Amino acid sequence: MVTLLSIHHVQLAMPAGGEDQARAFYSGLLGIPERIKPDNLASRGGCWFEAGALKVHLGVEPDFRPALKAHPAFLVDDVASLAKNLKAAGCRVVEDEPLQGYERVYVFDPFGNRIELIQILAP
Repeated sequence: MVTLLSIHHVQLAMPAGGEDQARAFYSGLLGIPERIKPDNLASRGGCWFEAGALKVHLGVEPDFRPALKAHPAFLVDDVASLAKNLKAAGCRVVEDEPLQGYERVYVFDPFGNRIELIQILAP
């Protein structure tokens, strides 16, 4: 039997031509450095952002619709500060019901995709 080891990356959809908005949000606001896509995939559009094990790839979807329910959750070290910075930058940030042991909020990327930002609270 084959064993699944981990998630390699998260793929989110975006509309054509949104690369600059993606860069401003994922690299500029979330601080995930952009990784240049391989030459054989670059012509498809989109962009990749990677920092260690955190890999977020955005691909162009012709009939784009944002993911409003399905979402990745990014573990952060200070969710309150990040949420404050995102709000100040004009991002839509939504608080959700508490989850025991965690502080969390949702932010919507420039395309309307929902992303959970989650911080483990000290016991």
